[in-house]
Amino acid sequence: MLVSCVFLGFLGGYFLPVSVVTIAYRVGMAWLIIMMYLLLIFLVVDVVRWVVPMQKIWFGNGYTFMVLAVVMTAVFTYGHVRYRNIVRVELPVVIHKEISPLKIVAISDLHLGYGIGKTELKRWVSLINNENPDLVLLAGDIIDNDLRPLIKHDMAAALRHINARHGVYACLGNHEYIGAAQKFSQLFDFFDAANIMVLRNTAIILNDEFYLIGRDDYSNLNRKPLSELLQPLDTTKPLILFDHQPFDLDETEQHCIDLRFAGHTHHGQVVPISWITGKMYEVSHGYLRKGNSHIYVSSGMGIWGGKFRIGTRSEYVVMKVISE
Repeated sequence: MLVSCVFLGFLGGYFLPVSVVTIAYRVGMAWLIIMMYLLLIFLVVDVVRWVVPMQKIWFGNGYTFMVLAVVMTAVFTYGHVRYRNIVRVELPVVIHKEISPLKIVAISDLHLGYGIGKTELKRWVSLINNENPDLVLLAGDIIDNDLRPLIKHDMAAALRHINARHGVYACLGNHEYIGAAQKFSQLFDFFDAANIMVLRNTAIILNDEFYLIGRDDYSNLNRKPLSELLQPLDTTKPLILFDHQPFDLDETEQHCIDLRFAGHTHHGQVVPISWITGKMYEVSHGYLRKGNSHIYVSSGMGIWGGKFRIGTRSEYVVMKVISE
C-alpha cells in the first residue's frame, strides 16, 4: 500500500484528482525516507549481531521493536520540526565595484506542488516581505513535479504578493524541465501571473547600476556559455549571477562575477545523503570566496519528497551588498 503511494504520487497526476495525488505523494515520499532509515538501522543491527553473537538474544525480544519505534518517532518528529523552522541566513557582501547598498533575499528550491502547498507558500512570502528587500531571487526548482496543483490552488496569487523595489526574478531548475518540459507555455503563463520575470541565459541592468544575470539550467543542452552572456556587458559595473546548480564555480572568479547564488543540492536534505552531496560538489552548502567573487550555495527553502530535515536546514538568505 505504502509503496503504491510512491507510484501514484509520481504518475497519478496524469489521471487522478489533485487531492488524491497530494495524499499519495505526501505519504509515499515520507515512507521512502523512513524506509531508508529502517534499512540503515537493520544493516547496523546485522553487523553488530555478526560481530557480537550474544546480541542475538537482545535483538530478538520485543523491547527491541519498542525502542526502535520510539527512536524512529523521535528522529522524524525532530526532522519535521527542523524542516518547519526555516533559518534566516544573513550574508554581508563587500564588493570592489561601486554600488548603492542593496538588500537581496535569495531563495531556492521551493518545490511547490503536491508536497508543498499554498498555506506554506504564504508563510514564506511573509518571511520575504518582512525583510523589505530591494531584490528577490528565486534560483530554480520553484515547481516540483507538476504544474497542476499550482494552477488549481492559484499559487501565482500568493507569489504575486512578494514585494521588492527592483522586482522578483527567477531562473529555471531541473524540476522546471521535469514538471513542465512539454508545456513550457503554461509554465511561463504561471510566472507571468505571479509577476516573476524569468531570466534564461539573459542579463539585464537594474537601476542603471548593476547587472543581474540569470542562467538556464543544465537540463538545457543549448544553454549559452557564461563568456557569451557577459560579452556585451560593461563589466566595470557589479555583476550578480544566479544559476540553479552549483557547477563550474571557478568560472565565477575567471569572469569577475561579484556575487553568485545557487541551490539544487538541498545539502542532501537528510544524513547520510548530505555526506554524499558534500563529496559531489565543491560546495554543497554555504559561503565560498574565490578572489573577489562571493558565492553562496543554499540548502533550499523547500524540500523534495518527505518533509524532514535531519542534519540539514531549510533557509532563506538575506544578502546585504555594499561597496568596499
